[in-house]
Amino acid sequence: MIKYAAKKSLLFFCLFVAAGFFVAAGLALAAQQEESASEAQTLLNFFEKERDYFHTGGPFVIGAQDLRLNLLTKPNAQYLIDLRTQEAFAKGHIRGSNRVDFENVYDHVKGIDAASYENIVVICFAGQASAYAVSLLRAAGYANAISLKWGISSWAAAFAQESWLKNLSNMRADEFVSTPSPAKNPAGTLPTINTGKTTAKEILEARLNALFAEGFRPVMVSHCCVFNSWYCNSDYYIINYWPEELYTKIGHIPGAVNYPISEQPFKSTTALLTLSTEKPNVIYCYTGQTSAYAAGFLRLLGYDARSLLFGANSIIYDRMKENKVPNTFLPETEIMNYDFVSGE
Repeated sequence: MIKYAAKKSLLFFCLFVAAGFFVAAGLALAAQQEESASEAQTLLNFFEKERDYFHTGGPFVIGAQDLRLNLLTKPNAQYLIDLRTQEAFAKGHIRGSNRVDFENVYDHVKGIDAASYENIVVICFAGQASAYAVSLLRAAGYANAISLKWGISSWAAAFAQESWLKNLSNMRADEFVSTPSPAKNPAGTLPTINTGKTTAKEILEARLNALFAEGFRPVMVSHCCVFNSWYCNSDYYIINYWPEELYTKIGHIPGAVNYPISEQPFKSTTALLTLSTEKPNVIYCYTGQTSAYAAGFLRLLGYDARSLLFGANSIIYDRMKENKVPNTFLPETEIMNYDFVSGE
């Protein structure tokens, strides 16, 4: 009987120790999750109180005409970074450009006297990868970073042929709907990021390094994926990023929730916390440039934010022209046919 009682006591002791272990482990995990969540909050506080580049940083694009004028009148004040492949760069580029792979852009900019330039102009094929890079650079404090609007496609027809001109399309016009906007998600919490850092600038530096290292590809979403989620084996929270009147006038992607850009929806005081932390947030605008810029800001905060490639121009192009929608790519006005150089 005594031996049985001893065994019973030992069993209870073991169960007590095990329970204590799991409770301690659970508390540690909860503490880690709270700390990770606080990283996102710390970074958001920094952006909203000290470096609100996204909402107050001014235009993030420069047109080809303005860039050419700058290069003619104050060439030493412009620093050009071309993100395209070595092969594309060798075929043709704007004189004075420096070819840099996307993942090396941040280190490259840190290695130049960035403050001595009026503009650090980032160039890509269509203006989307460059808009994303500029968003990250401005977050890092380089307020003079700016993206060439429409990418190098706006510089000469030779470049536009393989980029914007082949992506202007009406292939989803019949699938657009004009139904009222679904309600936004209920306000939730910020995503969890876990850099292991404590100060806002340390967290930001870690996020910048991570996002530059992964490149632009994770941000890219084609219309095939959005309209046929099975095609990419994914489900999306789709964000229509244009005015409410156009949301109903020219229609929208089925299920897309209207987040008018004029309402600055990506603030903690507006609709930021209604974004999904469980599925990718696909943002679409007219061109894919504004949505890529927004995706940069949101991805820094830990959201899985993506940009619809070429925006509405790639799915309802004629409807955009008919309704004189801003930022419709019109070859006759957007392609300048300026001179360029070839070689490395």
